[in-house]
Order: sequence, then C-alpha cells, then structure tokens
Amino acid sequence: MFSDVIKSTATRPQIITVRGVEAAVILSMNDYRKLKGKKPSLIDAFRNRPWPELELELPPRPVEKMREIDW
Repeated sequence: MFSDVIKSTATRPQIITVRGVEAAVILSMNDYRKLKGKKPSLIDAFRNRPWPELELELPPRPVEKMREIDW
C-alpha cells in the first residue's frame, strides 16, 4: 500500500521506478526540509550575490508633487 511506502521514508528515502528506470524519490518531511534549507532574506541574497564586485545601480526616482488631501 502507498501508506506503507510513506511510512518507510522515516528510515530511508524510497525510490520510485518506471519500467526499471529511477523516476522519483519520496523523502520524509525532515529529509526534505534539510535538503531545502533555509530561504535567505532579500538582504542576504543581495549580500551573497554571485558577482559582489558588480555595483547595483537603481535609476533615479522622479520627484513627484505631493497630493492635496481634503480634510
């Protein structure tokens, strides 16, 4: 039964084959979370960018006139 395959992932990943060819792996949730790792914050992603010597330049923002608000 499929539930038995899922339960067996507690001890090791389960490899699924299609006509004898490995096609997929079923992992326990803990193993999946370890592989996935922690998602970096946007700031960390910018700090650890592949080309740190590359300067990131943002185009200047246009100065907008303030809107009048009716009270």
